[in-house]
Amino acid sequence: MNRWITLVPIAAFAVLAFFLFKSLWSPEPSIIPSALINKPAPRLVLPALDAQSGAFTPADLTAGHVSVVNVFASWCAPCRLEADQLAALARLPGVAVYGLAQKDKPVATRAFLDEVGNPFARIARDDDGRASIEWGVYGVPETYVVDGKGIIRLKYIGELTQAGLAGQVVPAIKAAQANP
Repeated sequence: MNRWITLVPIAAFAVLAFFLFKSLWSPEPSIIPSALINKPAPRLVLPALDAQSGAFTPADLTAGHVSVVNVFASWCAPCRLEADQLAALARLPGVAVYGLAQKDKPVATRAFLDEVGNPFARIARDDDGRASIEWGVYGVPETYVVDGKGIIRLKYIGELTQAGLAGQVVPAIKAAQANP
């Protein structure tokens, strides 16, 4: 009987530890639902990164072409790793890639882009993080596909990978292009 009393807490701990450990590797983190899907993108007017890059505006997001908005920062390690995928998106016909630099200094952002490459047609600054809240950002990097009418069609959380690009982002872009 005493043996069972000592085994029950150990077994309970093992079960709890298993589920907590498993939750660290939950299915694709990019699948977290967003309340903004199929709703208009936030209509924010933000400052440009610097004199080299103009900011994107609500008019840019409703200009009739598909837009990809990537929230990034120079201090974000996964943002460095997704540079090639963003460059590939920028080469797609009929797609404009815009950047939203979150809580970053313009000089640091510019140095980051000079180092990894600049795939963005326009870059806006979110100095205090309020614009990111409007977009529903959990953390950087995050990528949004916005159709030509300014409606958010996809929210991809985390580093853009080749698999994520091929499996989620590019299909969302093609669907948005097919339904203008």
